[in-house]
Amino acid sequence: MDFFEEMEARIPHGKTRTRFAPSPTGYMHVGNLRTALYTWLIARRDHGTFILRIEDTDQGRLVEGAVDVIYNTMTECKLDHDEGPDVGGPVGPYVQSERKGLFGKYAKLLVEKGGAYYCFCQKEDAEEDSSDENPKAIKKHFCACRDMSAAEAQAKIDAGLPYVIRQRIPQEGTTTFHDASFGDITVENKELEDQVLLKSDGLPTYNFANVVDDHLMGITHVVRGSEYLSSAPKYNLLYHSFGWEVPTYVHCSPVMRDAQHKMSKRHGDPSYEDLIHEGYLTEAVLNYVALLGWSPRGELAEQEFFTLSELAEAFDIAGISKSPAVFDIEKLRWMNSEYMKKLSPDAFFEKAEPWLKKAISNPAIDLKAVAALVQSRCEILSDLPERVDFLDQLPEYDPELYVHKKSKTTIENSLETLQSVLPVLESLENWTNESLYETLVALAAEKGVKNSIILWPIRVAVSGKASTPGGATELCAILGKEESIRRIKAGIELLQK
Repeated sequence: MDFFEEMEARIPHGKTRTRFAPSPTGYMHVGNLRTALYTWLIARRDHGTFILRIEDTDQGRLVEGAVDVIYNTMTECKLDHDEGPDVGGPVGPYVQSERKGLFGKYAKLLVEKGGAYYCFCQKEDAEEDSSDENPKAIKKHFCACRDMSAAEAQAKIDAGLPYVIRQRIPQEGTTTFHDASFGDITVENKELEDQVLLKSDGLPTYNFANVVDDHLMGITHVVRGSEYLSSAPKYNLLYHSFGWEVPTYVHCSPVMRDAQHKMSKRHGDPSYEDLIHEGYLTEAVLNYVALLGWSPRGELAEQEFFTLSELAEAFDIAGISKSPAVFDIEKLRWMNSEYMKKLSPDAFFEKAEPWLKKAISNPAIDLKAVAALVQSRCEILSDLPERVDFLDQLPEYDPELYVHKKSKTTIENSLETLQSVLPVLESLENWTNESLYETLVALAAEKGVKNSIILWPIRVAVSGKASTPGGATELCAILGKEESIRRIKAGIELLQK
């Protein structure tokens, strides 16, 4: 059995095999995460195998720590892989730089099969053909190397001349490529360039390495961005030249910041890590990302909330849209808030506690009580410090906050309210939200005024804010009797001025 027969014998067959193949060049942007998710869902839907492959051959763009970002993101998102660098598998290694010895052999095999040729042109010697009338036309590489005999090429190699290996694209006819989302795409072969497959340093180009690795790993479905559609016909030609079966390709339209612009870290668009650091829940992010370019069908067509296991059951390639998806941060905030509400009180407190501690250092404040107060009113965790900081220390505030048209409060009647409730609260022994509410509502009835006439001034006095995560009595219960009364007295002094 020769080398190539041995490699073919290792390839698993018989079930769906998908791969997520990120480059460790920095953060995990939303488009990357969507690709990973869709790829994982296809494998899980079919009870197949999901593979993680690290594509690190572009050494100039590698970022230290980026591999850890990939592993951490996949772990946090529960996108478990069945084969990969850390777990092994039958078709490893799963790091592309550790496979570089393969690509030269397969490039030379392709030369033997007539699908590629040695090119000895230096960059400045290569002729680039484009029409003056159409400067945007694809530039093509032309040189005598394409028609060089095998003996002449070998003589140049033996003489030590540097070379690359280029794909031999037919100069006439058409190539048709089928995509699961976009259907059949036919291009004129004359529009395709003889792309470099193996560089002069012996390293493969991205397009060649992908095809070889996907075949040798038995990949049945490839999910990638639609920006690669223009390269897709070349993949077909490579597969056909080798005599290999073409996998199912699924190209996804880009994730856009708006109708005109793709999401970009350079323009401040968030990565997955950014979203988590801002206080979004992983489950909400995954749910939202799943719906960026995919829609459930049939009886699930109107459903918006999915667990990961529910997505695995519902996911269907036919539901992927050809249209670009716009990343709507407000929709994500809403979805995240719904996920927050569904958490158990203990689970929410576990996530909220670090954020609450950023704003509240007073040990007398019960953080669990604060968490219970804000859970149903929280969109993202990073909102919490600004919303609850008044509990730690009463801020300076404008007395105009006491003026509230809907509550029909004024500076004058607010002062009167605070003066009248002070002795009532000072004599109250059972300092709970329920007792406070009953007492103050009874006082409003006694005075013959709406509840808001009493409650709004107290709320402003104890918070110093127009908007709070709870009402007057809830805030007083958390602050405690001594601090609440101190703040009400401060409110009286402010209004008297």
